[in-house]
Formats: sequence, structure tokens, C-alpha cells
Amino acid sequence: YGRFNQGVVTVNLVDIGLSANRDMKKFWEIFDERMELCHRALQARHERLKGTLSDAAPILWQYGALARLEKGEKIDKLLYNGYSTISLGYAGLWECVYSLIGKKLTEEEGKELGLEIMRKLNAACAKWKAEENIDYSIYGTPLESTTYKFAKCLQKRFGIIKGVTDRNYITNSYHVHVTEEISAFDKLKLESEFQALSPGGAISYVEVPNMQDNLPAVLNVMKFIYDNIMYAELNTKSDYCQVCGYDGEIAIVEEDGKLIWECPNCHNRDQDKMNVARRTCGYIGTQFWNQGRTQEIQERVLHL
Repeated sequence: YGRFNQGVVTVNLVDIGLSANRDMKKFWEIFDERMELCHRALQARHERLKGTLSDAAPILWQYGALARLEKGEKIDKLLYNGYSTISLGYAGLWECVYSLIGKKLTEEEGKELGLEIMRKLNAACAKWKAEENIDYSIYGTPLESTTYKFAKCLQKRFGIIKGVTDRNYITNSYHVHVTEEISAFDKLKLESEFQALSPGGAISYVEVPNMQDNLPAVLNVMKFIYDNIMYAELNTKSDYCQVCGYDGEIAIVEEDGKLIWECPNCHNRDQDKMNVARRTCGYIGTQFWNQGRTQEIQERVLHL
């Protein structure tokens, strides 16, 4: 059977960090309040599904995609006992930790606080699960477009704070910031500790150049992934300009405060006449992105 998830609610960790104003006692108090807010929102998602008949989606509920229920049978029993999950998403661990103690996740003190926050997220889910027999779990929210929404809300509420709200995106889940200079192997090793605490869903990546002429390096990275981390990927570019035939990397340029995709060869800017493929947050996206995610893509440094 396929995976069955009842829904996700994402907590903006950066907002909690900034709201605490570097006071750790206050941080944990606000953290607990936000956890309960997320809990209530997840319960609403759960309640919304109760009473749904298998007839609503026969392929899912009757023919084996998710279950094999009888016609007219309610799906309620599948919402309990670990048959399905319901996800507490999280975003911006990097900025949250930096806002609290001025340390990065790549620094020991920052890493330890980051891991403590992850353990607290898991503890909240474990408590709810024990009380309700619903399989709550921690999930690294992909933030395909929400990264921009969260960032703009933070800027509106707290202003521009260097290293925290000075970009139009926030970092996905537990990831090392996209601008951080770090090797592929160090990044994967570090993030493996956080990924182990994100059992409901997580993915790590390393950004690489064109590796067609260096396949041994690709194999070395893949072997390291196999030995050290549950789920990771190599990000590369796959672009094409339909106007001039250029098949290198389509550039992102800024004009009047707006980021624009442009062919570096013929300067074509018509998105209908170019193909751009980028790993968004776990899958390959080709439909272009909002300004926040585009800035994040533009600022990614190579790890290899």
C-alpha cells in the first residue's frame, strides 16, 4: 500500500526565536504555546477526515492504493493505530538558532541547540500520539512557496535582521544555509544527525556542478550518502534556451529589485521560450518559482 498522511501543519521556528528576544526561558514557553496551537490545527485536519466514505476515492480506499475497504465503509479506523501519519512540519531551524544565540548549526553550540529543538519537536509528537493513538510525526516541510510567505511575514513583524530576516526566504527544515561554504561530505555528515530526528519526512542535498566528466566523484558522494544518511540527493542544473539553443545554466539577474531568468548567451527572458529545471525541495521543478524561492536558488553555493 502507498503512504497515507492526514495532513501537515508547519511551525515557523524563526518566529519563535525572534519572539523570545534571546531569552531561552521565554523561547521554550513560546515554543510550548506554538506546539499546542499546531496540535489543535492538526486535530482539525484529523476531524475533517473522520466520517469520509471509501466511495470518495475508490482507488485509494477500496482498490489498494491505501487500503481495501468495503463500499460505503468509513475510513475512520485507518486514522488510528499507526496506519496513517499526521505531520508536524517545521521550518527555519538555522535562523531560529542564530536568532537565539548568534551561532550557526555548523558550530558546536549552534548544533547542540538545534538538536535540542528537534528533540523537543519529537517529544511533543510522542506525547500527542500516546494520548490519542494518532501517529503524529516530525516532517521537514518542503516550503516550495511558503518560504517566501514566512520570510515576508517575519520582515513585517520584526524588520530586517542580519542573518535572520535579511533574505526573502528562510532555510528549509534543518538544512545548512544555502550560502554556507561547506563541503558535500561535511554537510551530509552534519545533517544526518538532524535527519535522524525528522522521522516523518526529510531530505538533504548537496549542490554540484556538471559532473558528466567526473563520474568517480559522483560515485564517491553516493557511497558516502549510503553509509551516512538516510535520504539525500545531488542537485545539478538542466536548462535549455529555445531561442538560441544554449544548454548551459540559465542565469538569474536582478532588475529594479526583481529577479529574472535570462539566457546568458542571447539574453532571452521569455520564460515560455526556455526550459529551466531545478531541485526545489526534494523534486525537480520546472514551472519557475516565486521571488523568495528564486533568490534561494540563486544564492546556493556549490558543495563539490
